[in-house]
Amino acid sequence: MRAWLFLVIGLLAVLLGAVWTLQGLGVLGTEGQGMTGETMWAVIGPIVAVIGLVLAVAGARGLRKPGTPPPA
Repeated sequence: MRAWLFLVIGLLAVLLGAVWTLQGLGVLGTEGQGMTGETMWAVIGPIVAVIGLVLAVAGARGLRKPGTPPPA
């Protein structure tokens, strides 16, 4: 159960980090939004995405059955 939770939260964090990065760079978003074109979000986004990736990998590793060798 815990592995699934890490996997789902990790994937959501990767997605959220990507959206924040694109908004911070001004690629995604509409005029009038506070995040569009703001450098701070272009920095925070990748940090959140990397943390999400770590959580997703930890969750995926936890889903393997005990005693199963890792894929080559």
